[in-house]
Amino acid sequence: MARLTKEFSAGRMDAATRSDCFVTVQVKALGGITVELESKVVSLYGDSIRRLVHEVCSTLGLRHAAFRIVDQGALPFVLAARIEAAIRRALPETGGRFFTEALPRKKSPPVKARPRRTRLYLPGNEPKFIPNAGLHKPDLLILDLEDSVAPTEKDTARILVRNALRSVDFYGAERGVRINQGRPGIEDLRAVIPQGPDIVLIPKCEDPDTVTALENEIRQLERQNNLGSGTLLLPIIESALGVENAYAIASASSRVSALAIGLEDYTADLGVERTVEGKESLFARMAIVNAAKAAGVQALDSVFSDLDDLDALRQSTLEAKSLGFDGKGCIHPRQIGVIHAAFAPTAQEIEKAKAIVLAAAEARKSGSGVVALGSKMVDAPVVIRAERILRLAGQAENAEGAL
Repeated sequence: MARLTKEFSAGRMDAATRSDCFVTVQVKALGGITVELESKVVSLYGDSIRRLVHEVCSTLGLRHAAFRIVDQGALPFVLAARIEAAIRRALPETGGRFFTEALPRKKSPPVKARPRRTRLYLPGNEPKFIPNAGLHKPDLLILDLEDSVAPTEKDTARILVRNALRSVDFYGAERGVRINQGRPGIEDLRAVIPQGPDIVLIPKCEDPDTVTALENEIRQLERQNNLGSGTLLLPIIESALGVENAYAIASASSRVSALAIGLEDYTADLGVERTVEGKESLFARMAIVNAAKAAGVQALDSVFSDLDDLDALRQSTLEAKSLGFDGKGCIHPRQIGVIHAAFAPTAQEIEKAKAIVLAAAEARKSGSGVVALGSKMVDAPVVIRAERILRLAGQAENAEGAL
C-alpha cells in the first residue's frame, strides 16, 4: 500500500538541462490519469504531451496515476522514454514497451569492412547530444550505456537509447551501442537489438567466451524479432588480460568487425599513469594491431582526452596511423575533422599508389606474374596496400564533399 502514495521520477531538472524533461508519477487506486505540465511550449504542445502520457499508460497497463512533468525542450522520443522509465520505477513488474512512431529507414545489413576512422561516444542518458550528432559526420556513433552513465540511471538510459535508435536520423553514420558488463549488458541487448543497431561494443572484454556468449544472445534476439543476423561486434580491450587474449577475442566470432583499445582502464590496470608519449602502452597498442590484422579485422586506437589541443590530437592520430591503426575514438565532435584529415592518404601516397595499381593492371593484362615499377619489383602485399590507399582516398573525398 505504501507504493500507492510514494512518488517515482525519471529525467533531469536543473539549470543546465535542455532537450530533456523531469517526470514524476504517483500511482493511485482510483482517479484515472492526471497530468500537471510545466513547459514553455505548453500552448503549442501541451495537448500532445498529455496525450502521449495517456498512450504510454495505456500500453503499459497503468489506469490510475498522477503525473507531473517539467518539460525543457524534450523531443517525443525523450518524453516517452522518461514517462515509461518513471512508471517502471514505480511498478517494476510492468510488462510491455511503448514506442513513438519509427523513423522510416532503409535497413541494409551492416558492412563489416566499412571505414571506422572515427567513433564518437555519446552519453546514453544525455538526450541533448543525440539528435544532431550525425551532422558532424563521424563514421560510427556510439550511444553509451556504460561508463558515461551513472549506476543509478542505467535503467532510464537503456529506454532512452532504445527509443533513440528507433526515432533519430544519424545521417548515414554507423549506429552503435556500448553495453554494460554482465547481466546489465544482457538487459541492454534485450532493449536495443530489436531496434536494429549496426554494431554492439563490448567493454572491458578479456576472453573469447564473452564474445561468443553475447553473440548467442544477439542471435536469439534477432530470431525472436524477425531480424536479419547482421549485428556486428566490437570488443574493447581495457586490461592486461584482454591484451594477452586479443587474438582469441578478435577471432572468436565472424561478427567481430574491429578490435579497439581503451587506454584509461588499461593503464589503471597496470598501475601506471597514462602519458602523452604513450611509452607505457606501446606494447599493448601494437598487440591490438597485430591481433586485429591477424584476425582480418580493423584495429581502433583509444580516445584522445585533451579537447583543447588539436595539434597534439593530430600528432597522436598520425602516430596511430603509422602503427597500423584504422581509426581513433572521439569524445567531442571537434575532433572528427582532425582525425579524418590525419588518416587521409597524402598526395604523395596517392600518386605512388596509383602508379603501383596501374603497373599491376598492366602486368595482369600482359599475363605476367611480375609487377615492376621502374627498376623495382613490387610484391603482391604492396599492391594490396596501394589499392587500400586509393579506397581511403575515395572515402576522404566523399567525406569532404558531405561537409
